[in-house]
Amino acid sequence: MSAEIQTSPSTRRQTMISGVSLIALGALLWVAQSGRIDSGTIFMIALSAIFLAWGLLARAFGLLIPGGLLAGITLGIHLTETAFPALGEPQQGAWVLLSIAAGWALISLLSPLTGRFYAWPLIPGAIMAAIGGALLAGQPGLDALEMVGRTWPLGLIALGLYLILWRSSRKA
Repeated sequence: MSAEIQTSPSTRRQTMISGVSLIALGALLWVAQSGRIDSGTIFMIALSAIFLAWGLLARAFGLLIPGGLLAGITLGIHLTETAFPALGEPQQGAWVLLSIAAGWALISLLSPLTGRFYAWPLIPGAIMAAIGGALLAGQPGLDALEMVGRTWPLGLIALGLYLILWRSSRKA
């Protein structure tokens, strides 16, 4: 006489997440043995893939955040080490920032698959992309960044005045 074990949807989902994660990790480590990609990069890709897959399967937006950021960081490091190793520091930093910005965008792009679209990750992504673009532009971009670095407190003052004068007058 055999007894059937009933599993809940939650248990099946966790088993699926574990299985997919192990398959992805095993496949990446198998590719790493070819020597074409170093094991550190493989580890970062695997970690990113695990968070992204876990977030999508569990429909948990919070897990997409480390997955997207790890994907962006890994892409940036890979680009500076393999595609653009001869570039100077500002340009390499620009590609890292642009890659991380792409990771932020990936978070927003995947968010509807968790049940709701989240636009807020596009804000830090846009800021990083703007800084990365300025670094790629060379000296004019560096000059613009220096000017923004000196004048951004004025934006805080303007925002404070706006809140005090305009917003408080609307409530009255």
